[in-house]
Amino acid sequence: MPVGAGILGALNPGLLDLAGRPQTVTHIAYLSGLLLGIGLAAWSTIPAIETKTGRLTLLTFLVVIGGLARLVTAARLGVWTPWVTGPLVMELGVTPALWLWQRRLSRGI
Repeated sequence: MPVGAGILGALNPGLLDLAGRPQTVTHIAYLSGLLLGIGLAAWSTIPAIETKTGRLTLLTFLVVIGGLARLVTAARLGVWTPWVTGPLVMELGVTPALWLWQRRLSRGI
């Protein structure tokens, strides 16, 4: 998900229903590039994921912090569309669950 959304947001934010003034669009492209980088870094843990605890912990931390920022903003603005709730589920649910799964793997449980 982060790789696909990162590519779309970096190349054409309009495809993700993200638009605005030019400076807003360039900021969206930058953040999308960061998302792409996080996704690629996560993919790099796939070989021998049980040994990549530190890297996956850092990436999970970054995603959860971003998700919390999205949650606070969504609550403040009252915006609960699928374009907001879907990423929140990934950022605050799926990503931490994958981290917990990796931790179990790393301990040999």
